[in-house]
Amino acid sequence: MITRKSKREIEKMKEAGDILVKCHKEIAKMIKPGITTMEINALAEKIMEEHGATPEQKGYNGYEYATCASINDEICHGFPRDEKLKDGDIVTVDMVVNKDGGLADSAWTYAVGNVDEKGHRLMEVTKTALYKGIEQAQAGNRIGDIGHAIQTYAEGEGFSVVRDFTGHGIGPTLHEDPHIPHFGLPNKGLRLKEGMVITIEPMINEGSWHSKMDANNWTARTTDKGRSAQYEHTIVITKEGPMILTDQDN
Repeated sequence: MITRKSKREIEKMKEAGDILVKCHKEIAKMIKPGITTMEINALAEKIMEEHGATPEQKGYNGYEYATCASINDEICHGFPRDEKLKDGDIVTVDMVVNKDGGLADSAWTYAVGNVDEKGHRLMEVTKTALYKGIEQAQAGNRIGDIGHAIQTYAEGEGFSVVRDFTGHGIGPTLHEDPHIPHFGLPNKGLRLKEGMVITIEPMINEGSWHSKMDANNWTARTTDKGRSAQYEHTIVITKEGPMILTDQDN
């Protein structure tokens, strides 16, 4: 079922979004070769606790961590670990904050030390693709308009769009209808309405878009070992246009 959020619900989600932004801004300061994604996870959980929030992912279908941390060819849902990040890695940190029942969801890809030119291009194209999708998140537009904008841009830049994972509605639970694919045809799919809250979270690969699942049944990675990047925001559909609840001002 698709729910349209009240002003009060959106205010609670904005509070969660503000805490999530604090987490990402602190993570950005600590990213360097030699740190571990388990240390990143601990920092995010500490910030949430300090602000009276909880990690919504922790305990979700048995998931044990406050964050997901996906390195290089891992597309999404990588586990935080004690393995040290290396110079040249890229790592996506994804988390969902719950503040008094209001949820916000955002992923960001970080360069670890000196990343090569193609890695930086992958990150830049993925981030731009996110905002091209957000531009289409207008009341009256259709879900296909979002995916089409992302797909045509990313593929035009020589990258591929993951098909197996999508954005989604959010609140009051983590994953709600509708699904928001990052590929598709314009003027197709459900019409967006004021008060809907969705995530847009393109996962863009260097090589093939195909994914495979690790033995842990959580972590998805590319089939050809190409790197993958992801940027995600939580968006409210308003009559004035898309409102980003997880905006980092960058």
